[in-house]
Amino acid sequence: MTEKRANTPAKPVLYLIRVLGIEPDEMIAVAWSFIYFFCILSAYYMLRSVRDAMAIVSGVQNIPWLFTGTFVLMLLATPVFGWITSKYPRRVFLPWIYYFFVANILIFYAVFTYAQNNELSEIWIGRAFFIWLSVFNLFVVSVFWSFMADIYSKKQSRRLFGVITAGGSAGALIGPIVTSIVVVQIGFRNMLPLSALLLLFAVFCVYRLRGWVRQQQPDPGNESASSTVVGEKVIGGSAWAGVKFVLTKKYFSAIAVALVCATFLGGATYMYMAEMVSVTFEGTDKRTQVFAIMDAMINAMSFIGQLLIVKHSVRKLGIGGTLALLPIVSVIGFTLLAVNPVFLVIAGLQVLRRSITFGLTKPTSDMLYSVVSPEAKYKAKNFIETAIYRGGDVISTWTIRFISGIGLSGVALVCVPIALIWTWLAIWIGGEYKRRDAASSGSAAA
Repeated sequence: MTEKRANTPAKPVLYLIRVLGIEPDEMIAVAWSFIYFFCILSAYYMLRSVRDAMAIVSGVQNIPWLFTGTFVLMLLATPVFGWITSKYPRRVFLPWIYYFFVANILIFYAVFTYAQNNELSEIWIGRAFFIWLSVFNLFVVSVFWSFMADIYSKKQSRRLFGVITAGGSAGALIGPIVTSIVVVQIGFRNMLPLSALLLLFAVFCVYRLRGWVRQQQPDPGNESASSTVVGEKVIGGSAWAGVKFVLTKKYFSAIAVALVCATFLGGATYMYMAEMVSVTFEGTDKRTQVFAIMDAMINAMSFIGQLLIVKHSVRKLGIGGTLALLPIVSVIGFTLLAVNPVFLVIAGLQVLRRSITFGLTKPTSDMLYSVVSPEAKYKAKNFIETAIYRGGDVISTWTIRFISGIGLSGVALVCVPIALIWTWLAIWIGGEYKRRDAASSGSAAA
């Protein structure tokens, strides 16, 4: 009895975990997952505002070229990642992915420092940094969620992914706030070493989570215990398996097309926002500060959605209903923008859409991979969230550039039917997830 009391959390902690839907034996894992995602997104968002400012330095008219370069790099990196996941166990490649990006950050820090000390142009360095950070973000986040889908079961993912995602939003809130406060005083290049330190701590979180999984293995009834996370077993398969999944499986094809629709609408708002900021504010540091403030607003709203809303939304509306919320809001928002194409409307639309994206849509989308094979969790998910995502950026930015003559109102009208198609896809994907979930549960029961 004494030992049981000693291991029982205090009443305030019990109340908190009950509100958040966390079981007592999941507390340690959820805490480390929360911190892990906090480190990743705070590291990224410290640098995202720098990236957006670099896009303006490069010239707003060149943004389509930057996304094209990002897409090409994604196409080159995807089979390399597929080969790594096919040949090495997760316990080996997960930490080294983060070590690789830490080394990249320190290289950029050295190059920016050299350029500033010698009064050299930063245009091409900035372009390279824009492309690199766009790849970095998608890879580290995709790998994170593949790892989460590995160590948590379907039932756990529906309860816990919102809370875990809130860790990312907390980091995405703190990162730009720190940047907005200190960047003008210390300069943007000095944000890079801080970002690298956070990534190194993320690696420490990976080791702690592997330790938790190892402790769960003696319990054969715990379906979250995945021996492949800590053992020598490799995923196997082809380096191009992710591409094959998307081309041959309707479930992944629909997720990919829905993502292209989402990125098209996001690209439209991003390009016009960048143009408005470029003519309103002077200097890289000041523009970095403006973007950081907007990011902080978005991430504060996202945090509330992830922590308190998404779990209830999935339970009440289902996966499909929750995924359909953002395209429905987009239909309304772009209709209003077509009628009144001013800065306040597009800024409000940007904040609202991105808040829903990270607060509701992203954690719900990550649940979609809890009903697929381990190979699909890493390869199909990675291909969709990197190459397909940036392919959508390329389609969006070039299309917007070619039709820019119709003005912001005309572009907003073009976005409305795309949002309607996206709504239908979201509902279909939700239905297919439900079918797969029922099929896998039936197999387990049998």
